[in-house]
Amino acid sequence: MKLYFSPGACSLSPHIALREAGVVPELVRVDLTTKKLADGGDYLAINPKGYVPALQLDDGTLLTEGPAILIYIVQNLARTPIGPKDGMGLVRLIEWLNFIATEIHKGFGPLFRPNCPDEWKTVVKENLLKRLHWVDGQLAQRPWLLGEEFSVADVYLYVCSRWTAFAKIDLAAFPALARFADKMAQRPAVQAAIEAEGLKR
Repeated sequence: MKLYFSPGACSLSPHIALREAGVVPELVRVDLTTKKLADGGDYLAINPKGYVPALQLDDGTLLTEGPAILIYIVQNLARTPIGPKDGMGLVRLIEWLNFIATEIHKGFGPLFRPNCPDEWKTVVKENLLKRLHWVDGQLAQRPWLLGEEFSVADVYLYVCSRWTAFAKIDLAAFPALARFADKMAQRPAVQAAIEAEGLKR
């Protein structure tokens, strides 16, 4: 099983989730600027979308889009539960993954782009801060996004929370989210994935 990734990008979430599921994937690094693989291969020939993550299963099937990959891991690979597989629990998991993808993950996007006008970055950042405050309020009421049970939604949120330093967002303004991030950072699967990608904890 191959995971196409870029260090610290959103591909870190399925990487962590796979390790939480007891699976250590073969990591294939992608240069997101050149769209080249470490061996010089053309990533666009594998995933024409040109971004990560992409998960290639042992039968050759290629899965793209982080939330879809996370759901696949929950339903097909997890040796211990890392999210509900059906019923209203699964609906709530999808609800959180969609929120994180569209409101938080994409909210960071313009802040990473040097050609994005400062005026637009200011508007985007204000909106992102509102979303983070709301999430902080949710985490103040329970240990994990879905309640008492850890899930891949927590993994995805944690990966996004790591980007706050780059965006010059002080996590101290979000005490529950900061505690959550610290707790996530202690998980063995998180530490293993971060080390494998050559990142700082």
